[in-house]
Amino acid sequence: MKKPNTSIWIMLWLIVFFLTGCASIGPDSVVRDRSDYTAAISDSWKRQMLSNMVKIRYGDAPVFLDVTSVISQYQVAGQINLGTTIINDPWSTSQTLGAMGQYFDRPTITYTPIMGDKFARSLMTPVPPSAILSLIQGEYPADLVLRMLVQEINGIRNRFGGETRSQSADQGFYVLLQKMRRIQSAGGVGMRVNKADKQESALLIFRGKRDPEIEALSAEVRRIMGLNPARNDFKVVYGAIPRDDKEVALLTRSFLEVIIDLSADIEVPAVHVEEKRVGPTHREHAAGGQTIKPLIHIRSSSARPENAFISILYRNTYFWIDDRDLMSKKIFSFLMFVFTLVETGEKGTTPIVTVPTG
Repeated sequence: MKKPNTSIWIMLWLIVFFLTGCASIGPDSVVRDRSDYTAAISDSWKRQMLSNMVKIRYGDAPVFLDVTSVISQYQVAGQINLGTTIINDPWSTSQTLGAMGQYFDRPTITYTPIMGDKFARSLMTPVPPSAILSLIQGEYPADLVLRMLVQEINGIRNRFGGETRSQSADQGFYVLLQKMRRIQSAGGVGMRVNKADKQESALLIFRGKRDPEIEALSAEVRRIMGLNPARNDFKVVYGAIPRDDKEVALLTRSFLEVIIDLSADIEVPAVHVEEKRVGPTHREHAAGGQTIKPLIHIRSSSARPENAFISILYRNTYFWIDDRDLMSKKIFSFLMFVFTLVETGEKGTTPIVTVPTG
């Protein structure tokens, strides 16, 4: 029996390969693309946030871009050329074989600058007081939430002004935060939302008697904020000064005010301060004189950091958060989450796009 020609087998295998390769690659691409694009967008979002904080520190204008859509198109093409030449010599034949394959990946990413009405809505709108209470109710530390997002509580002022015109917090502010945190940890504070005539009102509630120590802390918090000592529930409103002793007035910050304040604590090279390119790093002090630790520790160095959670290069200097600084990482991630709390107003309809992938 005549042995099959090796070239014929090669051609048959190539035909099978290209026929199976023409099957749709769409379903297989979903898992890979979703993971890859999510990681890339997340990383770029963190870099953009840190970059804008550093820009504000140096007096530069922040610029935000939204990734509004990601469309990835795939195309696989193949071609096989097969030919046979028979010579008069009965023992001689020749075959020609050619194959060509092409693979295209054409991602289309749309960026939208945050400006105009969207800038005012997203960056300059104060965080709603109800969102502050919801975060505390959701077990986010009360001292962190209030220190980052609130400018005044019943007339008691937080630090404000950023690096250029910084003003320290009032004497009782950090004392109030510490007591609120202890009450929260003991489960002694909560919230309730009342609805009347399609209007919602949030209530801050100090729970009934449970622990004498927590009850004493609750009484002290009422005293500091000038609240009625006989009441357990207080209406929460937006503003600096309450109308009476039955209200808690929260003057909340916008997202832009939040990052301006946090940028004041960014470490900068001493030479930049000496050359008047940037002001010195702000140091906050409590009433007793002790230094208040920054919420986020953002470092700077001339060399690329080896253990960076996120880093950016600005003015030939690396600004970064150490991957081993767990608290700074958590607060930086919380800062990015806060950005979603200030998205208000109507949004346009998301377009539906059908993309061929096979």
